[in-house]
Amino acid sequence: MNDHNVYQTNNSETEETPEQAQQEREKEMQDDEEELHKLLLPNVHDLPLTPPSAIDFNFVAYFAPDFLKPGHDQFVYRHANGLCVIGLAPTHVAFKDEGGITAVDFNVGKSDRSGFKVTGKRKKNAQHFESNTAVCKVCTNNDSYIVRCCVKGSLLEVNNRLIKQPGLLNSSVRITELLMS
Repeated sequence: MNDHNVYQTNNSETEETPEQAQQEREKEMQDDEEELHKLLLPNVHDLPLTPPSAIDFNFVAYFAPDFLKPGHDQFVYRHANGLCVIGLAPTHVAFKDEGGITAVDFNVGKSDRSGFKVTGKRKKNAQHFESNTAVCKVCTNNDSYIVRCCVKGSLLEVNNRLIKQPGLLNSSVRITELLMS
Protein backbone atom coordinates (compact mmCIF):
# COMPACT_ATOMS: atom_id res chain seq x y z
CA MET A 1 0.00 0.00 0.00
CA ASN A 2 0.97 3.61 -0.34
CA ASP A 3 1.01 6.51 2.17
CA HIS A 4 -2.56 6.37 3.36
CA ASN A 5 -4.55 4.55 6.01
CA VAL A 6 -7.13 1.96 5.19
CA TYR A 7 -10.18 1.52 7.42
CA GLN A 8 -12.63 -1.34 7.27
CA THR A 9 -16.27 -0.37 7.89
CA ASN A 10 -19.29 -2.49 7.05
CA ASN A 11 -17.26 -4.70 4.76
CA SER A 12 -16.30 -1.79 2.55
CA GLU A 13 -12.91 -0.11 2.39
CA THR A 14 -12.49 3.66 2.60
CA GLU A 15 -9.15 5.29 2.24
CA GLU A 16 -8.05 8.39 4.14
CA THR A 17 -5.26 10.44 2.65
CA PRO A 18 -2.65 12.16 4.82
CA GLU A 19 -4.28 15.51 4.01
CA GLN A 20 -7.65 14.28 5.24
CA ALA A 21 -6.06 12.90 8.42
CA GLN A 22 -4.35 16.25 9.02
CA GLN A 23 -7.65 18.10 8.48
CA GLU A 24 -9.39 15.75 10.92
CA ARG A 25 -6.70 16.39 13.59
CA GLU A 26 -6.95 20.15 13.06
CA LYS A 27 -10.74 20.00 13.40
CA GLU A 28 -10.43 18.02 16.66
CA MET A 29 -7.91 20.55 18.01
CA GLN A 30 -10.21 23.42 17.05
CA ASP A 31 -13.14 21.71 18.80
CA ASP A 32 -10.99 21.19 21.90
CA GLU A 33 -9.95 24.86 21.88
CA GLU A 34 -13.56 26.00 21.56
CA GLU A 35 -14.59 23.77 24.48
CA LEU A 36 -11.71 25.09 26.61
CA HIS A 37 -12.62 28.66 25.66
CA LYS A 38 -16.21 28.08 26.83
CA LEU A 39 -14.96 26.72 30.15
CA LEU A 40 -12.46 29.50 30.80
CA LEU A 41 -14.44 32.43 29.43
CA PRO A 42 -18.13 32.10 30.29
CA ASN A 43 -20.83 33.82 28.31
CA VAL A 44 -21.11 37.42 29.48
CA HIS A 45 -24.90 37.17 29.47
CA ASP A 46 -24.75 34.35 32.06
CA LEU A 47 -22.77 36.44 34.58
CA PRO A 48 -24.54 38.41 37.35
CA LEU A 49 -24.89 42.17 36.83
CA THR A 50 -22.76 42.85 39.91
CA PRO A 51 -20.24 40.49 41.46
CA PRO A 52 -21.00 39.21 44.97
CA SER A 53 -19.65 41.36 47.78
CA ALA A 54 -16.84 40.10 49.99
CA ILE A 55 -19.39 39.52 52.76
CA ASP A 56 -21.67 37.48 50.48
CA PHE A 57 -18.76 35.50 49.05
CA ASN A 58 -16.80 34.76 52.24
CA PHE A 59 -19.39 34.64 55.02
CA VAL A 60 -22.55 32.71 55.83
CA ALA A 61 -25.25 34.99 57.27
CA TYR A 62 -27.30 33.97 60.30
CA PHE A 63 -29.98 36.07 61.94
CA ALA A 64 -31.12 36.03 65.56
CA PRO A 65 -34.56 37.65 65.49
CA ASP A 66 -35.94 38.81 68.84
CA PHE A 67 -32.72 37.80 70.63
CA LEU A 68 -33.70 37.69 74.33
CA LYS A 69 -36.23 40.53 73.79
CA PRO A 70 -38.75 41.34 71.06
CA GLY A 71 -37.29 43.57 68.34
CA HIS A 72 -33.66 43.02 69.37
CA ASP A 73 -32.72 41.46 66.03
CA GLN A 74 -29.05 40.74 65.39
CA PHE A 75 -26.98 39.08 62.70
CA VAL A 76 -23.93 36.86 62.74
CA TYR A 77 -21.69 36.53 59.70
CA ARG A 78 -19.61 33.35 60.03
CA HIS A 79 -16.45 32.73 58.03
CA ALA A 80 -15.22 29.23 57.23
CA ASN A 81 -12.26 29.72 59.58
CA GLY A 82 -14.63 30.21 62.55
CA LEU A 83 -14.45 33.99 62.74
CA CYS A 84 -17.83 35.60 63.39
CA VAL A 85 -18.87 39.20 62.79
CA ILE A 86 -21.76 40.29 64.99
CA GLY A 87 -24.00 43.28 64.49
CA LEU A 88 -27.48 44.75 64.62
CA ALA A 89 -29.91 43.59 61.97
CA PRO A 90 -31.65 46.34 59.97
CA THR A 91 -34.89 45.40 61.75
CA HIS A 92 -33.50 46.13 65.26
CA VAL A 93 -35.69 48.51 67.29
CA ALA A 94 -32.78 50.94 67.74
CA PHE A 95 -33.01 51.88 64.05
CA LYS A 96 -36.73 52.64 64.39
CA ASP A 97 -36.20 55.29 67.11
CA GLU A 98 -36.30 58.90 66.00
CA GLY A 99 -32.82 60.24 65.29
CA GLY A 100 -31.28 56.77 65.00
CA ILE A 101 -28.30 55.62 67.01
CA THR A 102 -26.47 58.43 68.78
CA ALA A 103 -23.85 56.59 70.88
CA VAL A 104 -22.13 53.24 71.28
CA ASP A 105 -20.60 52.34 74.64
CA PHE A 106 -18.40 49.25 75.03
CA ASN A 107 -18.09 49.86 78.80
CA VAL A 108 -20.64 47.28 79.97
CA GLY A 109 -20.41 44.70 82.72
CA LYS A 110 -17.19 44.68 84.67
CA SER A 111 -14.87 46.00 81.98
CA ASP A 112 -14.53 48.20 78.93
CA ARG A 113 -14.64 45.87 75.92
CA SER A 114 -12.79 48.36 73.69
CA GLY A 115 -9.74 48.50 75.98
CA PHE A 116 -8.58 44.93 75.49
CA LYS A 117 -5.79 44.14 73.06
CA VAL A 118 -5.53 40.57 71.82
CA THR A 119 -2.04 39.42 70.84
CA GLY A 120 -0.27 36.43 69.37
CA LYS A 121 -1.24 33.28 67.60
CA ARG A 122 -3.15 31.97 70.61
CA LYS A 123 -5.09 35.26 71.01
CA LYS A 124 -3.78 36.01 74.48
CA ASN A 125 -5.99 38.31 76.61
CA ALA A 126 -9.13 37.49 74.59
CA GLN A 127 -12.32 37.72 76.62
CA HIS A 128 -14.41 34.54 76.58
CA PHE A 129 -18.14 35.15 76.11
CA GLU A 130 -21.31 33.11 76.33
CA SER A 131 -24.17 33.77 73.91
CA ASN A 132 -26.03 36.04 76.35
CA THR A 133 -23.00 38.15 77.39
CA ALA A 134 -23.42 41.91 76.95
CA VAL A 135 -21.00 43.30 74.37
CA CYS A 136 -21.99 46.95 74.16
CA LYS A 137 -24.77 49.43 74.79
CA VAL A 138 -26.31 51.25 71.83
CA CYS A 139 -28.03 54.55 72.69
CA THR A 140 -30.67 56.49 70.81
CA ASN A 141 -32.32 59.82 71.69
CA ASN A 142 -35.07 58.02 73.61
CA ASP A 143 -33.65 54.75 74.88
CA SER A 144 -30.63 52.46 75.16
CA TYR A 145 -30.27 48.84 74.11
CA ILE A 146 -27.85 46.14 75.22
CA VAL A 147 -26.25 44.23 72.34
CA ARG A 148 -25.58 40.61 73.23
CA CYS A 149 -22.96 38.25 71.87
CA CYS A 150 -25.35 35.72 70.20
CA VAL A 151 -22.60 33.08 69.95
CA LYS A 152 -20.17 31.48 72.34
CA GLY A 153 -16.61 32.55 71.63
CA SER A 154 -13.73 34.86 72.37
CA LEU A 155 -13.83 38.58 71.67
CA LEU A 156 -10.95 39.45 69.37
CA GLU A 157 -11.71 43.02 68.37
CA VAL A 158 -14.37 45.71 68.47
CA ASN A 159 -14.94 48.40 65.87
CA ASN A 160 -13.54 51.43 67.72
CA ARG A 161 -14.78 53.75 64.98
CA LEU A 162 -18.28 53.24 66.37
CA ILE A 163 -17.30 55.02 69.58
CA LYS A 164 -16.34 58.22 67.71
CA GLN A 165 -18.80 57.82 64.83
CA PRO A 166 -21.94 56.02 66.07
CA GLY A 167 -23.78 57.31 62.99
CA LEU A 168 -22.00 54.61 60.97
CA LEU A 169 -24.63 52.22 62.29
CA ASN A 170 -27.41 54.41 60.85
CA SER A 171 -25.93 54.22 57.35
CA SER A 172 -25.98 51.19 55.12
CA VAL A 173 -22.67 50.09 56.67
CA ARG A 174 -23.98 48.11 59.62
CA ILE A 175 -21.37 45.40 59.73
CA THR A 176 -18.18 44.69 61.63
CA GLU A 177 -19.34 45.88 65.02
CA LEU A 178 -17.24 43.24 66.70
CA LEU A 179 -15.41 40.07 65.89
CA MET A 180 -15.73 36.73 67.61
CA SER A 181 -13.86 33.47 67.16
